[in-house]
Amino acid sequence: MEKINVGGQAVIEGVMMRAPRNMTVAVRTPSGEIVLRKDALNLLADRWKFLKWPIIRGAVTLFSALALGMKALNFSANCALEEQGTGPDAKKQEKPKPLTNLALGTTMALSIGLGLLLFFYLPLYLTQLMKDMLPVTQASSLAFNLVDGVIRIAIFLLYIVAISRMKDIRRVFEYHGAEHKAIYAYEAGDELTVGNAKKYSTLHPRCGTSFLLIVMVLSILVFSFVPKGSPFYVKALSRLVFIPLVAGLSYEFIKFSSKARNNPAVSALIAPGLWLQKLTTREPSDDQLEVALRALGEAVAMEDGKEAANCLAS
Repeated sequence: MEKINVGGQAVIEGVMMRAPRNMTVAVRTPSGEIVLRKDALNLLADRWKFLKWPIIRGAVTLFSALALGMKALNFSANCALEEQGTGPDAKKQEKPKPLTNLALGTTMALSIGLGLLLFFYLPLYLTQLMKDMLPVTQASSLAFNLVDGVIRIAIFLLYIVAISRMKDIRRVFEYHGAEHKAIYAYEAGDELTVGNAKKYSTLHPRCGTSFLLIVMVLSILVFSFVPKGSPFYVKALSRLVFIPLVAGLSYEFIKFSSKARNNPAVSALIAPGLWLQKLTTREPSDDQLEVALRALGEAVAMEDGKEAANCLAS
């Protein structure tokens, strides 16, 4: 079978794998069983072809990934937090109810809002406060946004370092590493076994971590089109307006760099994103690799029109 583009996301005690037209989530339950969820994707780009145009497709992919990621996280939370204990004295934990579409939409909106506030508006506000302390920020719009960008990246790095100290997040980062190893094995044409996947790196050039770093760097250039003398509210609104453009440009760069990663110049450009992944990935266990490979194998099988076994209904 011809290789297809696959991507993924670590979730709670599991991995989501996405093929062009299908998504599979595999989660290890407390009992040790691997449970699956499969979804056929209803792509808007199939109805509106302009959504496949360069740059536009990047913005569409970003918001689609956010929605699918939230759905996968909801599923994994319900699987990973199933009732535990067998005896009469065992401590049990009530299994949470799945979130409704309204709740998922609200959660995603709040997550996007918090991300904008923390990584775009807070750096802008701090840079505005520092205008008198750093005269260089008033030299040009590019200089202002360069300082803004440095603050943004610093906040992002501090955020990653802070959450990486949490035990549950470290587990997610291990599954993140398993996701990358599984995808590498598939791209190399290897049989999808734990032994084959173990030899690959946990760092992948198409990773979302690299994408976020590229977004932050490119935003420095894109936001510089706003005149330096613009009022604060104009600069703030421009962040919101330009996010789809920045996401689209970042997507095109990721897509190009993935195909040309053996080029020395391209390798140098993507290196910072790979370095950053050392914070967001960890070496996975064999059990975690098994989960990632199961998710990937089922997603590829669905794309090929085959039936996947042991799958929960969507």
